[in-house]
Amino acid sequence: MPSRAPTATTNELTPPRRPLSLAARAAIATGFVLAGFLGLVGLVLSQANNERALSALHERLYSFAIAYITNFDVNRYGRILPPDTSPDPNFSPPGSGLYAVAVGDKGFHWQSPSAIGRDFSFLTPLAPGVSRFVGPIDTRMGRLYYYSYGLTWDTEAGKSVPFTITVAQTEDQLEGGNAAYRRALVIWLSILGVMLIVLQMLLLRWSLTPLRKVASDMSRVERGDSERLDSQYPLELTGLTERINVFITNEREQRTRYRHTLADLAHSLKTPLAVIRSQLESTTADEAARRSNVLDQVRRMNELVAYQLARAATSGRQTFASAVPIAAHAEDLVQGLEKVYAGKNVLCEFDIEDGAVFYGEQGDLLELLGNLLENAFKWASHRVLLVVKVEPRSGRQRPGLWVSVEDDGPGIAADQIEKVLQRGVRGDERVQGHGIGLSIVQDIVHAYQGELVVDRSPELGGARFSVKLAAS
Repeated sequence: MPSRAPTATTNELTPPRRPLSLAARAAIATGFVLAGFLGLVGLVLSQANNERALSALHERLYSFAIAYITNFDVNRYGRILPPDTSPDPNFSPPGSGLYAVAVGDKGFHWQSPSAIGRDFSFLTPLAPGVSRFVGPIDTRMGRLYYYSYGLTWDTEAGKSVPFTITVAQTEDQLEGGNAAYRRALVIWLSILGVMLIVLQMLLLRWSLTPLRKVASDMSRVERGDSERLDSQYPLELTGLTERINVFITNEREQRTRYRHTLADLAHSLKTPLAVIRSQLESTTADEAARRSNVLDQVRRMNELVAYQLARAATSGRQTFASAVPIAAHAEDLVQGLEKVYAGKNVLCEFDIEDGAVFYGEQGDLLELLGNLLENAFKWASHRVLLVVKVEPRSGRQRPGLWVSVEDDGPGIAADQIEKVLQRGVRGDERVQGHGIGLSIVQDIVHAYQGELVVDRSPELGGARFSVKLAAS
């Protein structure tokens, strides 16, 4: 049976969901926070208004009760005389929602015209001096708030007449005012919320302008219109942009180093290959001379390849390099060199600061220390000194580094220093070596944006090679 081609699953066909932008995240978070805040403010203000309205109702019913009390009277026989006027017109229309009821001794009962036909049987007389504000309660007239106050009148005959006045109001009048307040509160809070969201979006757009500037500058760098991020950025982005610039510089230097290495290697191999070809095509040279010449050219080609490979492999200063401890690697290198130069009986002393590290590739550190120490062992009479110091700098995350290798050999004359650092040049042709070690050191130091200084050792009297790597 013919086999079927595998079909792509839905997950394979569906592209990964793009994360929300910083602006969208901030807008959503701000919207939720603002909605919660304004909702809480509205709830607090509404509750405060309810308490204020309830307190105002209490005061209003109390003032009506006092007004009615002043209008009541008692004759000399102890009979309660009802008031002729009311303190508010709403006590007159039946069912207006504002009622007044008075009860007294010997079955006395009075009610305002608005309370005619209403059932106030739930009211009870109060002792003199006792007041009560109650509500809302469920009645046949609906939910009510009422204020009652008990008192007594003393007649001329010395008789005390008990009396209780009650003023009531339906809840719908109170709730009507509260509902109007809540509607206005919702409208104004909504307007305020929209204004705050618009203002927040404008502020957010202004706040994210530096990030858009970084992205725009990165695009200019990618197009080749700019060499680096050279705009002025806020303090919070300075560390990021500086590291991006270092990364761009390292990448370009690495690419340039590879290109130059290939060009130099191709150019350097032309002459040895031409000589070999000439020797192989020659019919006059004897076999021994031809063999010697070919071996010399092959050795030279081997040195060139070794030098160019070491030069190309140099990583250079890296933004995210790991910290490589120096002391342990220095001890391993010295132990190996002491075996190679055992006949010279060289003593290597260390003065390495605690915690000294190299921020870069371990191979670069080994090449740097190895070539400097090997050069010192070659020229030293009996002593070699390795000094490593850490040079911290405020405002930088990585401290600077100072590495010095000194020997008690003959030293290097000032007019010979530049010549010694050239590739393929040896300080003394009688000393074994290819003459490329110090050139490799110089390339590594340059790749890490450092400085190589050659002078005379103040302590041992021989040559001193000092490498200084700046803080970053």
